Amino acid sequence: FTKEKIPKNLDAIIIGSGIGGMTAAATMAKAGKRVLVLEQHDVAGGCCHTFTEKGFEFDVGLHYFGQLHENGLLKVAMDQITEGQLEFVELPQHFDSIVIDDSSKRRDYALLSGRTEMEQNLKKYFPDDAKAVEEFFKLMKITATRIHYLAILKLIPQWFALFLLKSGIADFCSSIFRLSGSNATEMNNRLTNNKDLHVIFSYFFYGVPPKDSSFMINALMLHHFKRGAYYPKGGASEIPFHITKVIQKYGGSVLVRAPVSQILVDTKGTAYGVTVKKGDEHVEIRAPVIISNCGIFNTFQKLLPPEIQVKPEVQSRLDMMRPGKASFLLFSGFDATQEELDIVPTSIWLFKSNDMDAMMDEFFSMSKDEAPENVPMVLITFPSAKDPTSQIRHPGKSCMTILTMVNYEWFEEWKDTRVRKRGDDYFSYKMRFASYIFDWACKHFPKLRDKLVFQEAATPLTNMHYLSCNRGAIYSSDHNLDRFYAEAMARNRCDTPVKNLYLSGQDIFSCGIAGALHGGLLCASTVLSYPVYIDLLFIKKKLKWKKAREAAKLAKQKQQ
Repeated sequence: FTKEKIPKNLDAIIIGSGIGGMTAAATMAKAGKRVLVLEQHDVAGGCCHTFTEKGFEFDVGLHYFGQLHENGLLKVAMDQITEGQLEFVELPQHFDSIVIDDSSKRRDYALLSGRTEMEQNLKKYFPDDAKAVEEFFKLMKITATRIHYLAILKLIPQWFALFLLKSGIADFCSSIFRLSGSNATEMNNRLTNNKDLHVIFSYFFYGVPPKDSSFMINALMLHHFKRGAYYPKGGASEIPFHITKVIQKYGGSVLVRAPVSQILVDTKGTAYGVTVKKGDEHVEIRAPVIISNCGIFNTFQKLLPPEIQVKPEVQSRLDMMRPGKASFLLFSGFDATQEELDIVPTSIWLFKSNDMDAMMDEFFSMSKDEAPENVPMVLITFPSAKDPTSQIRHPGKSCMTILTMVNYEWFEEWKDTRVRKRGDDYFSYKMRFASYIFDWACKHFPKLRDKLVFQEAATPLTNMHYLSCNRGAIYSSDHNLDRFYAEAMARNRCDTPVKNLYLSGQDIFSCGIAGALHGGLLCASTVLSYPVYIDLLFIKKKLKWKKAREAAKLAKQKQQ
């Protein structure tokens, strides 16, 4: 970032280069708007960026994602914002392993992708609960095929959305409006009393126990991988790299080392620009539209002027959300190949118990000193095993990321210290977490320990420094049940009480890469006053027709 690099005659400024902000920017750029993306870090991408240490490359937040099968809506959207330049590798059909490591007996469950294979495989594991599995998949299909109704609530006038909900018309049209506000634990209990199966129905942990989470969101996360799991060829940083090229192609710009210090609001309550801190100077940049992709809490509590923050309408909007649980990540590098370590592209989800509600309640209620040696769940993933270019770019090296959820309060005493200079007490404390979860991983992959040559732990404070995550929550605001009631979803929109200020990213719809991307599409649709999904669906239909014509032509040639 320098003053000279700011494009002239801007139509929109986007704060934050996470996938939500980049999607909104690229979509608007392709619609003829001149956009500027400002990123406080020294590399673009948010949770999609990578970092390299000691010759090891680590993905920060992207572990894999789904719905990228041919002609899928997410694939069409991704191809549009990257103009088809991003390549994906389809991971093995066995994309996830769920391991319940409790005191009785270890149980391993393989999750398979496939239209029918996912359901059939679970029936093999749970023959006595075949009907429960069938019913779950029926409900999962409803959530997947009707989720767009909830997106529509965010695009139509709010008064009309609330009328449809309060009048009962929405419920008459689809059960999705009731499912969105259904408690996951209660729904799971209705289906079966098998606790292991409960874990499988809700294993994607994001800091909220199933009793406080939406059944719809948990079902959507599993459905997301039904048609396959994918990984970007070349690593996660390929995503912002190619989106940046598209933004630049259409006259926009993405600038890093550009920390926004304030959103400028005039006396009439209209946003008209931002200030960027450059050394001791605060550089003012103006545009008729400001889009914040740095989360509702950062936006409303840190970037808005104090006199705007206290307005009742701003506080009312904030009160709809709660800060999310923080994340703790451990990055490990090994001087060995995938074959030498016996590691796999499959992601491993480890749980200490099959009672997720009790397990999470107990852990998050622990004291700061108790917590490190009692982590009850982790995700283990090997980015180097997922990406076929890894051994070309980093020969003879492998890497592992372990993720778990923690309380921000456990690390809060060091919040005013500087990164990499937080003191011996901080280092010792975070390494207690690191040692415990690494030892747990070594029980499942015993060859890791002898080949370990690099290790770095990222605490909530690390996430705050590099990713500007509020209280270290990489999944942004809390995904509690209250947020997903249909009326709450209708009110949680991209436009804000501050005129010309809009929100994008995970806080708009849901967490994860796909959730943030849809947050970007919804934001672009709101700003442009045009539902870009119509164009995406039209492109999807054209591709389907093209494929049908090619198949018919091939069949005709075979007959001849």
